[in-house]
Amino acid sequence: MQTDNTDQPFDINEGSKLELGSTAKLRVLTTYLQIITELHDKYAAQPPAALKKIVVDDQDRLSRWALDYLIQTPDKSLAKMLDAALDRTYSASPGERFFTGGGLHTFHNFRSQDNGRSPTLRDALRESINLPFIRLMRDVVRYVTYAGENNSAALLKDDSDPRRQEYLAGFADREGTTFLRKFWRKYQKKDTQARLETFLDSLRPTPIRLAAVHRYLLPNASQESFNLFVRAHMTGIQSPIKLTDERLEKLYKDYGPGTYDLPDQGYIAKVHPLDLWLLGYLLNHPDATFTDAVKASQFERQEVYSWLFKSRHQSARDSRIRTMLEIEAFLDIHQRWKAVGYPFDHLVPSLATAIGSSGDRPAALAELMGIILNDGVRPHVLRIDTLHFAADTPYDTHVVNDPAPGKRVMPVEVAQALRGALSQVVDAGTAKRVAGSFKLADGTPLAMGGKTGTGDNRIEAIGAGGRVLSSKSINRTATFVFYLGEHHFGTLTAFVPGQSAEHFTFTSALPVQVLKGMAPILMPYLQPGEQTLCRLSM
Repeated sequence: MQTDNTDQPFDINEGSKLELGSTAKLRVLTTYLQIITELHDKYAAQPPAALKKIVVDDQDRLSRWALDYLIQTPDKSLAKMLDAALDRTYSASPGERFFTGGGLHTFHNFRSQDNGRSPTLRDALRESINLPFIRLMRDVVRYVTYAGENNSAALLKDDSDPRRQEYLAGFADREGTTFLRKFWRKYQKKDTQARLETFLDSLRPTPIRLAAVHRYLLPNASQESFNLFVRAHMTGIQSPIKLTDERLEKLYKDYGPGTYDLPDQGYIAKVHPLDLWLLGYLLNHPDATFTDAVKASQFERQEVYSWLFKSRHQSARDSRIRTMLEIEAFLDIHQRWKAVGYPFDHLVPSLATAIGSSGDRPAALAELMGIILNDGVRPHVLRIDTLHFAADTPYDTHVVNDPAPGKRVMPVEVAQALRGALSQVVDAGTAKRVAGSFKLADGTPLAMGGKTGTGDNRIEAIGAGGRVLSSKSINRTATFVFYLGEHHFGTLTAFVPGQSAEHFTFTSALPVQVLKGMAPILMPYLQPGEQTLCRLSM
């Protein structure tokens, strides 16, 4: 069942992009457990003596934990290892500053009393504590960055290796082509305007970033066109610098063609340089093929990676390297999220994605829950099972759905581990008010689990020392994604758009309470019987 109470054709469940707060923690936990599964598949069959000889980077905490666990534990089953992985602890302290998204950021917990804790991941999910998931996302990013023999970070370790330049050239060609293919998938089958909108949708707009992008993509555009572009994309966004004509003239000049090379332009805009290059190439060659793009980008692929190894200004270089590595890591993480139904073409390359900054859709979040409920198989979403035309006439036509099998996108053990962790959210966590609300006719309670999330989405101007100078509400959301019994799953979302959200203070307790109140309405449809998976989106 899919419904909403908005009197408009816009479909919030399937057509929106909303920050759904802590529901993103479910996606992070899913990726984490799938990585643990990869490590189990890689190492579980090896004897302890061989495992002790394996060298992993100090930054790769997930590989280190997996090796230590397998060395010390007689029972090497995947289910046991996933259970132990959920019992790993992370600090909830907000006192650390995190380098992410190209700068230093701090994060906070919803409840200040959690600040001194070091909960397990199971407890952090149950109580929706932010900082453990920020740190877990950092470990996931570092695993993607440092795991494997040919990882990007390995290039930074030995500046004196005489084979470095040869290795770099091969690496740049191979890695550049890999990333170009990822960006190509984002833009293929789209027209020029849609490609530009897709790119800008992944950009956190500031005047400088917009200037770098516009002057690279449209080097011959006039000052007037540049001004319109920057002002249009800064509408509704507060900037510490007023966009006067004089300021825009300076930006137009400072970021003009030839001022910066491609890697610098990408760094200034906080996007992957090859993403920027490919969009520019497609703007000029809209009918180009991927083969055309690879041939045309030979110099740029070398350029993008060679600048990392210049010896001057080491601190600035290190900052750029870390930004680049994080962007590349999130490209990999995005593919993992996409495989389990994430609906968008990119993730914001920031640890804040762990608490919702990359956005989501209620229906897509429900689909992830359906995969978990279906033991890791992603079923085909079916709206209509049969169509019957011209009955009892010579043109009688009966169209029946082709019951194509679903696709396995996560191991059974991962799905089972996630269901167990989600059940605690209902039993004793942020959704406990709905516990026991759904019972069969014989009094047996339906198995239930879920994840809550609240999105108070606003633009803040921050002054010296982190002082908030102004705050403007954009919208407010509250979501509960859940499973009910063996066959039903869904989301329930409350959403207030625009500045009117300033007047609301509801949290995810609202959709949980609404679902509890709907129990008498829903129970007739939840009784045992021959059923397929059914999604509820409200």
